[in-house]
Amino acid sequence: MGLFMIGCSSAKKIAGEKYLLEKNVILKNNQELINDPVRFLLVDQPNSKILGIPFKRNLYHLAGSNPDSVFNNWLYKKPNRKRRLDQWLSPKQVKELVKYNSGFNRWLKENGEAPVFLDSTSTQKSIGRLKQYYKNQGYFDTQVRAKNRLSENSKASVEYAIETGAQYTIDSISKKISSPALDSLYEISKSESIIKKGDPFEIDQFEAERTRIINYFRNNGVYNFQQNSIQYQAAIDSSGVDTKIPVAVEISNLQKRQNDTLRTIPYLIHPVSKINIYVDTPGQLGQLNSFTDSLSYKDYTFYFKGKLKYKPKALEEVILIQKGKPYSDLERTQTYRYIANLRNFKYPSITYGLLNKKDPDLVANIFLNPKERFSVGFDLDLSHSNIQDFGFSIGSSFGIRNIFRGAEILEVAVKNTLGSSSDIASIDQQLFNLYELGADIKFRFPRIFFPINFDRIIPKTSNPSTDVSFSATLQQNIGLDKQYFGLGYQLNWQPNALAKINLKIIDLEFINNQNINNYFNVYRNSYEKLNEIASRYNTNIDNLNAENNLKIPEGANNFIAEVINNQTTLNDQNSEYQDVNLIKERQTRLTTNNLIFGSSIAIGYNSQQNILDESFFQLQWKLGLIGTMLNEIIKTTNAQKNENNQYEIAGVTPSQYVKTEINYIKHWQLSSETILAMRAFGGIAIPFGNANSIPFTRSYFSGGSNDNRGWRAYRLGPGSSVNLNEFNEANFKLTFNLEYRFPVVGKIKGALFVDAGNIWNVLDNVSDPKYRFDGFQDLNEIAIGTGFGLRYDLDFFVFRLDTGFKTYNPSLPLSSRWQTNYAIKDAVFNIGINYPF
Repeated sequence: MGLFMIGCSSAKKIAGEKYLLEKNVILKNNQELINDPVRFLLVDQPNSKILGIPFKRNLYHLAGSNPDSVFNNWLYKKPNRKRRLDQWLSPKQVKELVKYNSGFNRWLKENGEAPVFLDSTSTQKSIGRLKQYYKNQGYFDTQVRAKNRLSENSKASVEYAIETGAQYTIDSISKKISSPALDSLYEISKSESIIKKGDPFEIDQFEAERTRIINYFRNNGVYNFQQNSIQYQAAIDSSGVDTKIPVAVEISNLQKRQNDTLRTIPYLIHPVSKINIYVDTPGQLGQLNSFTDSLSYKDYTFYFKGKLKYKPKALEEVILIQKGKPYSDLERTQTYRYIANLRNFKYPSITYGLLNKKDPDLVANIFLNPKERFSVGFDLDLSHSNIQDFGFSIGSSFGIRNIFRGAEILEVAVKNTLGSSSDIASIDQQLFNLYELGADIKFRFPRIFFPINFDRIIPKTSNPSTDVSFSATLQQNIGLDKQYFGLGYQLNWQPNALAKINLKIIDLEFINNQNINNYFNVYRNSYEKLNEIASRYNTNIDNLNAENNLKIPEGANNFIAEVINNQTTLNDQNSEYQDVNLIKERQTRLTTNNLIFGSSIAIGYNSQQNILDESFFQLQWKLGLIGTMLNEIIKTTNAQKNENNQYEIAGVTPSQYVKTEINYIKHWQLSSETILAMRAFGGIAIPFGNANSIPFTRSYFSGGSNDNRGWRAYRLGPGSSVNLNEFNEANFKLTFNLEYRFPVVGKIKGALFVDAGNIWNVLDNVSDPKYRFDGFQDLNEIAIGTGFGLRYDLDFFVFRLDTGFKTYNPSLPLSSRWQTNYAIKDAVFNIGINYPF
């Protein structure tokens, strides 16, 4: 509370004889600039605020200038205070109190903000920055005046009035290029010039044009071109009468110092006439004369020691430098990136040099230092859940690089879980009665591995790769004792630096539930709801156990059958009959074995230029078609359909559906430390043909730390239904998130968020209108959660704690959906790693 009281009443105490800078106002030609980036040019910025309170400034003010002296004065102010503290604690602990006080004082200063005062020197520097900024925009007659506005509570604001005058423009563009080779290149690319006659005279545009020319030259053979060889000459009328400026582009020859003489050498276009690839054994690269063997392959010469462990074709595929073509910075960079993505070599190096002093021909030397071929990893996890009292998992991973001599990578991971549950009866009283074994095998090929040649569609410059994966999981006494088998075959490439495409040609999953009789032990909510209905409508005493509850599984299954076959007093006009029917439909779907076979494509675009770029957007779109090819193959065998009018393979009904989803993320950097982040997601999976529902593993859920944080994972929806099940899912989802992120203290960040969304059933076998999305009128079932969060930045990841509240709950009656009671006991606490979007 003290920090807030300071913000309200002690500004004058902090300021003393000075004035606290409260606000900067910038007027450009009598128009106020609000949220304009030009405000960051000002030397002094007001102290940051959280909800209108200068929290960090107040934190800093709590620190003293001489904490040791202040503490000692307090300690010895009363004669008996030091003696009493020595008796209550100890003399040693009292000394530690002094150190603690000093350390805490230092923490306050490091994590707070020093007060920002009105300062005339800083104001003059800001005026100079503003003038220079607008001159760089072509306003060479800019005038800036500053006016201070003082208040009685020791606060001040500064008003900067900018008069820009007329903007100067480019009258003409001429050239003066010393090298004939550069003159020819310049003329070829002249049409792509960023600066043109009549454009405003803006320094940024000239810098961009300089960069364009440099990149064009260096990507077209001029490998030694220097930035300082380009100069612009502009004749500006100092009187301000003539605002049109003639511009001359001057490109001089290369200046090179030989002994004590500075010589000018004309730039030339340098072709790459020889490409050498040096492949060393693991360890440090030796001298060039240490390579004992060599071979030539296509346009490349390989040097190595002993036996070359890589196929020449495999290494040739990743070299984008072309023999006989002009030198290119881009080809060099792309080669670096491609080699790095192989994950086979340490710090590749590419150097260029002249073949001889007389000719411009270059030799490219590529040095590849292989990593260790084998890698091994281990992990140990301890766990506790509602399924097991305690358990532990032992996992190991094993990797082999260059397994087929083509820079491929094999990764094998195995995980074994043992657990103990007192709910499971064991004849021999085994301690560990839960068991799970999982294994994953993945091959990565650094090329498109496909019978058809895709080189024209997917060139080497797009960093192509192929992933082939196998996975299996076996469970015992866990859930329904699921057996899972998976196979994936995926092509990956990047059309450009910002886009990625993943084409999954084979997406195969088989899920075999071995212990379906355990269903009502796993999904207790369904059982308790069914048991509650049976307490009023069951008439068959054989369905009950000694506690008058439904037996699992016989009693529960029999009661469901009796209700559906109208052998009880329940009928289809009764809401509880619908509840039993829903329980039956869900039981059938979750206990049915699944065979999923299809293909999908995912396209992603990320405009973020680097990790420091906080104003960007991401767009991902995915489309999957499952089961169509497999079901067409079954039809050709003249197979008969089952009683549900569906085809089967060995008693399993293959899934068939089309699924598409789109995810859009946008970040706005509002200031150096504040960000507004937004996400919009929509996805739908529509069953057809041989299926009337979506497999549980491919359905959507809502809630949780990365979704709607007012609800726990799987606890929201579908639609306006009450959360009957442990895992609520459906085949249509909409999600919208908005989050404001701001600094708090040091590495601790804060966030305020609004989450909206829900899941529904659509075009499947669910008939209850509460679950279904039947039109735009059901958008009133979009749930809204609001809340706040704290994040701690550990550099390599961010630990996140979000507190969410149900603000609009669609499962309640329409008149009661808006919630206003934000009590902590009703909050949902979400723990996550890194940001949700």
